[in-house]
This record gives sequence, C-alpha cells and structure tokens, in this order.
Amino acid sequence: MKRMKLAFLFVLLVSFVSSAQEVTGTVYDDQNVPLPGASVLIKGTTTGVITDFDGKYTIEANVGDILVFSYVGFNSQEATVTGNTLDITLQAGLALENVVVIGSRNVNRTATDTPVPVDVLDVTELVQTAPQVTVTEILNYAAPSFTSNPQTISDGTDHIAPASLRGLGPDQVLVLINGKRRHKTGLVNVNGTFGRGSVGTDMTTIPSNSISRIEILRDGAAAQYGSDAIAGVINIVLKNSVNELQVDINTGAHFTSEHSPAKKIDGEKVSLGLNYGLPIGQDGGFINFTGNFNFRGWTNRMQAWEGSIFNGYNSIERVAADDNYDLSLLLDDDLTDIFQYAGAAGFTLNGTETKEELQGILGVDVTQQELLARGLQRSDFNMRVGQSELRGAQFFANLSIPLDENLELYGFGGLSFKNGNAAGFYRLPNQSRAYTPAYINGFLPEINSSILDKSAAFGIKGMLGDWNVDFSNSYGKNEFLYRVTNSNNASLVNSTPFEADSGGFNYSENTTNFDMSRFFEDTMAGLNIAFGAEYRVENYAIVAGEEASYTQYNTLGNPHDPTDMNSTVPTDFFGNSRPGGIQVFPGFKPDNEVDAFRNTIAGYFDVEADFTESILLSGAVRYENFSDFGGTLNFKLATRLKISENFNLRGGGQTGFRAPSLHQIHYSSTSTLFVDGIPNEVGIFPNTSRVARLLGIEPLKEETSIGATAGFTARVPSANLKFTLDGYLINIDDRVILTGQFSDNGNPELANLFQQANATQAAFFANSVDTQTKGLDFVVDHKANISDNVSLTNTLAFTLSETSVEKVKVPQAIANAGLSDTYFDPTSRIYLESAVPTTKGNLSHNVKIGDNWNFFLRNGYFGEVREATNENDPTIDYTFGAKIVTDFTIGYSFTDSATFTIGANNLLDVYPDKNDPAFRSDGRFIYSRRSVQFGQNGRYVFGRLTFKIK
Repeated sequence: MKRMKLAFLFVLLVSFVSSAQEVTGTVYDDQNVPLPGASVLIKGTTTGVITDFDGKYTIEANVGDILVFSYVGFNSQEATVTGNTLDITLQAGLALENVVVIGSRNVNRTATDTPVPVDVLDVTELVQTAPQVTVTEILNYAAPSFTSNPQTISDGTDHIAPASLRGLGPDQVLVLINGKRRHKTGLVNVNGTFGRGSVGTDMTTIPSNSISRIEILRDGAAAQYGSDAIAGVINIVLKNSVNELQVDINTGAHFTSEHSPAKKIDGEKVSLGLNYGLPIGQDGGFINFTGNFNFRGWTNRMQAWEGSIFNGYNSIERVAADDNYDLSLLLDDDLTDIFQYAGAAGFTLNGTETKEELQGILGVDVTQQELLARGLQRSDFNMRVGQSELRGAQFFANLSIPLDENLELYGFGGLSFKNGNAAGFYRLPNQSRAYTPAYINGFLPEINSSILDKSAAFGIKGMLGDWNVDFSNSYGKNEFLYRVTNSNNASLVNSTPFEADSGGFNYSENTTNFDMSRFFEDTMAGLNIAFGAEYRVENYAIVAGEEASYTQYNTLGNPHDPTDMNSTVPTDFFGNSRPGGIQVFPGFKPDNEVDAFRNTIAGYFDVEADFTESILLSGAVRYENFSDFGGTLNFKLATRLKISENFNLRGGGQTGFRAPSLHQIHYSSTSTLFVDGIPNEVGIFPNTSRVARLLGIEPLKEETSIGATAGFTARVPSANLKFTLDGYLINIDDRVILTGQFSDNGNPELANLFQQANATQAAFFANSVDTQTKGLDFVVDHKANISDNVSLTNTLAFTLSETSVEKVKVPQAIANAGLSDTYFDPTSRIYLESAVPTTKGNLSHNVKIGDNWNFFLRNGYFGEVREATNENDPTIDYTFGAKIVTDFTIGYSFTDSATFTIGANNLLDVYPDKNDPAFRSDGRFIYSRRSVQFGQNGRYVFGRLTFKIK
C-alpha cells in the first residue's frame, strides 16, 4: 500500500512538472513584420518577457495559461497555451490609448497599468486617413491637450508655429525622438502671438511619413527627463519597417468663401513622401530612410484696406511723375516744383506759402481721388493676412544593427530645409517709412526665411549581466536666417537697396546619456530599478546682417550718430524722420551678435515597485546642475491601485524646473511691433544691458513648479470599451515672459540708448508671474465589429484646462516709477490665460468595410478665446465663441498596395467669430491675428495617393 501511494505521488509530480513547458513563438504586426520589444505576459501574474530583435520570445507556461501580447500602437491580444509554439499577429489601433512607453522605465508594464496618463497616436494610420499631413497639424486635431496653429504677421513665428501642451508655454514641453532629447529652435517668439517670449521645438522638421507613432505623456516629468518637462513629454517613435517602399502623394487647396477678391483658391499644398527600409544582417537589423518634399502656398483673408492711403503731397508726386520729374527733388526746400504741379494735382496755391503752410494744406486725405486717378483699388494695398508660404524638404533615417543577441548599435537623425515667405504690414505712400521716389504707391515688404535643421544620434545598448545598459550621444542644430525683399531703408533715400540680408540666429544642443535598468521579477510582485546620467552642452548665437539692413543713415549717407549734433536724419516732406533699417524686419547689428554656451550635468534614480499585483508605487529623483544657474533637485511620486482586473486608480505628484533658455538670456534686436494697430519700433534688450539696469529690470532666474495628477482607467471588455479620466494641477513660480514696451520717460541716457538701437521703446525677458493651471483630460475608446466585413472605431477625447495668473512680481524700482502696468500689461496676461482654447476635444469615427473602403469622420471642438489687447471697453465683447470643425475622408484601396483618399479638413467652411470693428485695423484683420483657435484658412479639400512596393 505504501508503494502504491508513493507511485501515485510520483505520477502526480511528473504530471505537474510536465505541464510546465517552454513556449516559444513570434509576434508579428499586421504587415507580417516581426515586432521586437513586444510584451508577453502570463495573465493574472507579473511573469513576462519581451520579444527579441526578430520578434521571437520564450516563456515558461502551463497548458491552459492565457498569454497577453501587447505592443505600443497595437491592440492587445490574448491567446491560450495549447502546445509549445504560439505565434501571434497584432492589429494596429487608430485611437488614443493610455499605455506605458514614456513615463515609466519598466519594459514589462502592461497597457492599462500605467500610473500616469500617456496617449499613443498611430501616425502611420492617421497619415493615411486624416486630412492633416505635418506633425503639428496631426497633433492639433487628434490630441486635445496639444495646441499649435499657423500665425500671421508675426515675423519668424509665421514660419514656425508655437506648440504647447495643456495651454502652458512652448518651452515647458519636452520633445524626444526614440526616447532621446530633441533640440529646440533658434527662434524666440517675440511678436504678438501665443507663446510670446518662449522658445519651442519645430516638429515639422520631422517628416510625418518617417513616424510610426507619437506618445504624449500628459504629466510633469522633470524628475525623469530633465528641464523643460513641466507640462509633459512628446516622444516621436520612428519607423523600422523593411523591404517595402511606400510612396505618399498629397495635393489640395483651400476652397472657401472668405478669399481676397483677387484669388478664389489659395493655400495650395503639394507633398511627395518616400519611405523605404533595408534589413541588415539576419538578426533583425534595419535601416529605414524617409524623404519628403513639400510646398505650402500662402493664404490671405483680408478683404480691402479701409484706411487712408494718399495725401495731397502724393497727388503732386503723381503729377510730377507723369511729367518724368525726379520725385526726390520735391523733398528739398525749393518749393518751386511744388507750386509748379499743385494746380494739376487739384490744389490752388498763390505761390507764397511757406513749407509749414504747405504741410498743412497737402496733409489732407485724398485717397478716393487718387485711387481713381491712378486706376487702383483699395485691395491693391492689402496685406497677406493668413499662413505664410513654405517650401521644404526633409530627410530622416533610423538605424539598428544587432552586434550579437545581447548588444545593439542604433542611430537616427536627419536634415530639414525650409524656405519661407511672409509679408508684413503694407507701407503706404502717405507714411514716412515708404520712400515714394522709390515706391510711388508704397510697397508690401516680404520676410524670406532660410531654415536649416540637422540632427544625429548614435548609441549602443544591450545587456550587462542582468542589467539593461544604454549609452548614447545626440546632437541637433537649428539655423534661422532672414532675407527681406521688396523693401527699402528709408533713411538711405535714393541710395536704398530693395532687399538685404538681415542676419539670423542658431541654436544647438549636444547631449550624452548613460542609462541602466533592471527588472527584479522575484522581488515582491516585481521591482524595476533605473538610474543614469546626462551631460548637455548648449550654444546660442546671433549673426549680424548687412549694414544697410540695420543702420539708420544721416543726410550725408553715413551711419547716424545720435550724439553728434551735426548728424541729422532725412525726413519726409512733412518733417517726419525716415526710419533706419530694412523695412519689416531690421537686421541684427554687430552689437546684437552673441555666441553663448552653457553646460548641464544631471543624474537620476528611478524605482518602480509592484508591492502586490494590485499596488504599484513609482518614484524618481533627479539632480541637475546648470553652469549658469546652479543646481536643482526634483522628485516625482506616482501610484496605481488595481481595484479590479478592469479598473485602476492612479495619481502622482512632482516638482519641476526650467532654466531660462539661452535665447531668453542673450537675445536682442529691434523690430516693428503693432500694438492695437499702432506701430512701434521696439528694441528687446538683454537683462544684462545698461538699459535694463536703468529701468530696474532684474536678472533672470529659473522657473520652478509643483504639480499633481489623479484619475482612473477602466475597461469594459464585453463592449470593447476603454476610458480614462485624469485631473491635474500645475503651479509654476517665476514664469519667464516678455514684458510690455517701456518708453524713455524723458531720461536722456535711455533716449540715447534707444536711438542707438533704432528703437522708440524697449522690452525685456523677466520672471514676471506665478501661474496656476488646472484641468481635466477625458478619453473614451470604443471598437466594434458590426459584421464580419465591417469594423468601427470611435474615440472621444476632451481636455478642459484653465490657467490663471496668481501673482505679478513687479521689481520695486518699476513699481516706484508707476510702470507696473507696462511691466505686465493686459495683453501679456491674455496670452497666458485665454489666447488659445482652454477647452478642446474631438469625436472621431473610423469605419472599415472589407479590404477596400475606409470612412473617417471627426468633429473637433475648439473652445472660446479672448482677444489679446490692452484695451478694456465695456461696450465691446472681446471673446470669440467656441466652434466645431468637421473633417471627413473617404479612402479606397484598389489593391493591398494602392489606396486613394479624398476628403476635407473643415468641411463646413467654419471660421472664427469676426473681430469687433475696433480691432480690425482698418480692414486688415477681419479675424483675430493674436488669439487663434484653429486658424482662418477655411475649408481645405485634398486628394492623396499611397502605394507600396514590396
């Protein structure tokens, strides 16, 4: 009997042991390409593995166990173990999902277990179905927490639109590519737009057809990724596909009811994109190339100029020009020629009037008479109020070379070229800034930008014992140069050039990273530890333009010296001084030139522990030391409580830090700014300048922040439904903004310094305010198979945010001088609080019928904004109401390799509310140019052909 019991126990033991087996397989995407880095997890446990470079995995599992397969940008899939081999194909998902890609360094974390909110956009799918093409356009309509719109009449910002998360500044969001820091642009936004005074990242330099997915961490992450991550992190993941050439051809234009009289269709867009990958070796290595060539035409929504154009003196100029008379001779003190042509110009003079008397007589507005006499219309004096023209090309590459089964060499980077053309304010013939002997009808000056962006990153990663090790170096540089055309330097009168190089600026970053991490499977229910270090070198430089681009000349044709009493500036007939510098964007002077460096060293420690299957706690601490601002210590704590298999609570808190950019510390220039329609030559002076000290402007210091999030994630598997709700609160102290414009207040030293800078007013970067941002993010994702042949995906996503200025920090010297309202004016407050929608959302539907048809419908909600102005008239409504913008596309696949898509962005041709007449600037701005909800271009209709060659 005893032997029988032993035999029975032996059989049970053998059967138990034999049921645990080694299961192997390969995880593929829906194009039958192996997926390296996919997660394979035994359901109900923390036991899991990651697929290798060939998409292969091996895991110990029992027959009957359920394996959960997941990969970012793909729908998770479950499968039951029935044998030793189990291959899986994952389907790409279109909707926003909350997955752990950034925000956690634990590669075993499953899709719904994240303690922080992360959205994933499948860009490959969106580029096929949605009307938008560039990265910023795609994000602006697909991710409600993201905001970026084309600006108009704003100098360099016309060519690089500011982009932000949760309504915070463009410089408070960190952009990564393949998990590595992306450099910022050389441009600092100094004109009248959202993000004024900030420096952002130009994501349009990255071709959208090079991108697999975009991950948006909607949570402060300075303790994990470093300075600039106060609002969140955007991580762009590049494609790794091979043995396939994909060609994308896009074309379209704006067909809308609001065009200028001269042009019925505008804003034409054409792009050609190529993507191709080659395998390297037999172990999953690859190199993926992308080339993109694109053109965007300008748009104009100005109807007709309503203000004055010509005065009586211009009438005399017209008559004299018809007589082939040298118009420059009308400007001297010999009035004989004025009397000679006055009669034919419609003025009765007795020939004895003094110049002062003639100035009063000829200053009369004769616009209507002159338009008739010259055969012109008011619309001939229009500006171009809309998006700028852009012509560009981008090249990107993504590389991975496995050196052995535990070691990988990788790299990525690219080149981007952009040439932009934007127009400024029309220089009218009755203005001193228009030298009419050169331009008898005035002129529309144009800003031409030349933008070169280059980047390269290389690294090596692999296993050192049980530790994941990653060592990398990334470099990026952005160069921005200006050339002004169709213009003049009015102070050079007859000797003026009509175009000039105005100089520019550039910015570069070189970042070296060392990271290590390890997952301890047997500690508690799982423990992940990560630590690393970073060293970064930054460089910002301003390059001077040609002398004629920035100099004000005297009557002898020499540079004007304001301290020399014998040096006088040319004037127009009415005694108004001719401004110096090339019109629309005076060039950078040698005094503006700078070549500034700084370096940063940082170290971090990151731990994430599953105390039980239900309780997760993560924390990070980071020390960062700037060579010009000293050190800072930041931390982050987050948790996730698994209430049930389908319901999680999550939350966290963190501190943040952002050092002022080198641009904000060292930028200086003079440009024409229009405040409530009034032109001002505004010089922006560094905080270290003599002007700043005289006015009591204090040196810049760092921004600091404290933030918190709390929310939940839930799934209803029976309904294929997922939804998340997250609330957030972010307090930022000492935010850096650009002040209002100061005058010299009769101070002779200030007046002299202003004149040396060709400026009449001055502005500065300053730590002016403390702000609080709070809001809610809500995402619902639903998928359904209506039949064997029809599938439906629905996504509802909304962001509600509110930023308020809690405290204005006015330096004592400025407060004592009664200049507090200049230091932080109402316009600056509106840019922070309500110049972009505080409520954004979208409801999208994607229907696929068989293998051929695809229908995409999305309604985007853009909440109300307030006009950015210093005026406060109780009789005027300064708000522009909320609007819904509809996108609709139809796609048809002729074969597995060829798809044609047609559709429209803003199908119903919706426009923002019109400006109050008080802010239309005599017809220039029918719609606000300062507070932008979704632009003012109207309906865009397009066609797209995509085909693949394998």
